[in-house]
Amino acid sequence: MYIRRVTRKNKDGSVTAYLQLAHNEWDPKAKYAKAKVIYSFGREDEVDRAVLERLAKSISRFLSPEQAFEAREAIGEAADFLFQSCKRLGGVWMLHRLWNKLGMDRILQKLFASRHHQIDIERLIFAMVANRALAPSSKLAMEDWVREEVYIPGLPQAASHQLYRAMDELLDVQSELEYQVYGAVSDLLNLEVDLLYFDTTSSYFEVDPSEAPEGETLRKQGFSKDKRPDLLQVVIGLAVTREGIPIRCWVWPGNTMDMTVVEQVKKDLIGWKLGRVISVMDRGFSSEENLRTLQRAGGHYIVGEKMRSGKAATEEAMSRKGRYQQVRENLHVKEIIVGDGEARKRYVLVYNPKEAERQREERKKLLEKLQTELDGLKQLPHETHSKAACRLRSHPSYGKYLRQLKDGTLRINKQAIRDAEKYDGKYLIRTSDDTLSPEDVALGYKQLIEVEDAFRTLKSTLELRPMYHRLEDRIRAHILLSWLALLLVRIVEVHTGESWRKVRDELQRLSLGHFSSKNGDLCQCTEITAKQRQIFVAVGVEPPPRFLEIQPKS
Repeated sequence: MYIRRVTRKNKDGSVTAYLQLAHNEWDPKAKYAKAKVIYSFGREDEVDRAVLERLAKSISRFLSPEQAFEAREAIGEAADFLFQSCKRLGGVWMLHRLWNKLGMDRILQKLFASRHHQIDIERLIFAMVANRALAPSSKLAMEDWVREEVYIPGLPQAASHQLYRAMDELLDVQSELEYQVYGAVSDLLNLEVDLLYFDTTSSYFEVDPSEAPEGETLRKQGFSKDKRPDLLQVVIGLAVTREGIPIRCWVWPGNTMDMTVVEQVKKDLIGWKLGRVISVMDRGFSSEENLRTLQRAGGHYIVGEKMRSGKAATEEAMSRKGRYQQVRENLHVKEIIVGDGEARKRYVLVYNPKEAERQREERKKLLEKLQTELDGLKQLPHETHSKAACRLRSHPSYGKYLRQLKDGTLRINKQAIRDAEKYDGKYLIRTSDDTLSPEDVALGYKQLIEVEDAFRTLKSTLELRPMYHRLEDRIRAHILLSWLALLLVRIVEVHTGESWRKVRDELQRLSLGHFSSKNGDLCQCTEITAKQRQIFVAVGVEPPPRFLEIQPKS
């Protein structure tokens, strides 16, 4: 049924139009549909518009709010809407829909169901996770961010004390949350957890060590991977799947050594009953005790070995002759077995010709600079070393290529150069799994870069560092929130094949406008671009509707 407009041409050449309410009926003889007039409103220039408006309103009672608004807009009733405000929508909407798709809302609501909170803890936690991913800020700054800058479904505003309370509550359910989140994510994404990559990093605090309170147990000085040994820090561990999805995180005191954390990591993952898992770790974890730990409960390992460790087995593996097998461009492998029986060790020596050439060129340039420095010393036999000579000997790059003659003068050590050339473009891997081919071992270890990518995202994009929290529980909760944000971000990156920065910038152009009129308020989205729609489709979530909220006046 529809209103149609028909015209008639008069003798004087003028045109008269009439409005009719009609619907189409099938004519079996003519074999096509014909319009049947139900009611005639009369001439268009004489029609009573109030009649049409009453008809439209009566029909709108049976329509959805969006359809009703479009109907009022068509008859001119929405023309007096006033623009009130605008908020960013795209990024929050993507994270919100993905959060719900993973079941995070249900998991948290179930975990907090028995606590009978007066505020929605789940929404507060989501807001802090979204803030980390979109515009990292303090909890105090989040008050304005939630109220003025973004539209968060179900959370029009949030107070800083509520956010801190939510952080405390989150930490109470951390263990169960991590387990349930892993189950939900692995089921939805069909994750392969036969290879798990693990590594650690550190993150610092803008607090001078002298200002730390007595009895500080978490914030400690230690080996800083951020090159800030002067500041207090914590050590953070991540377990990442081969797809780059971080399934669990750990936090340790800042003076924790890599060698000491493997047992706890293995114990925690055994509790998840992952089945046959091959742990892939860097050279910092390759102690014999750690390797035995990784083999418990049927597990296996792929770890990097320090080629200059001085171990007898490592030295034998590096000196073993044999041909490399080329498996990929710039990837040559050689399998080496050292020892028999229980002492048997399986190594894979990997050689990258392109990387070897790069290292040779870098060393050549370094030695040229070193020779220039030596020429400028004007050394004389049996003279006391100058400050410049001592500086060269203690230099981290130059020192290893220098030797001191009996008369005290410094010369370039040619034997050190020949020794260094033996390691160009090579790295040594050890594995306990005999079912993996040398190529699988090499490629599996090479993918350890996935953890490094996750750490880069965590520190730069999500701005994990520097941290300003003082209480231990708040520090742990802050890192837990950052891990949840990283989880969502990496899922988006895996599905879209683009960096989160690029996706975020595109989605943040999608905004939500708030309009008001005498008939009520509504929130309408800007038009979704083809690129934005492509991102939503790739991640598998529905884009926001045109009208997000319609609040008619009663």
